[in-house]
Amino acid sequence: MVTPENVQTYIAAGLACDHLEVSGDGQHFEAVIVAPAFEGLRLIARHQLVYKALGDRMRQEIHALSMKTLSPAEWAASRG
Repeated sequence: MVTPENVQTYIAAGLACDHLEVSGDGQHFEAVIVAPAFEGLRLIARHQLVYKALGDRMRQEIHALSMKTLSPAEWAASRG
């Protein structure tokens, strides 16, 4: 079974993140991903970068992933 830690490792290996947290139950996962690469990108492009980092695991191991994708500036603003 895939753990949240596995998913976090997979994402971090393919995408440089300033902040990354993943939670989930082995089938459904939620991630907060803060990456400089997201700066200026629309939501769909941000998600595509994460899917690219996950590669075939998204189809084979991870059944559902809900993501909150933020640039470092958006992350800083959201934290007050």
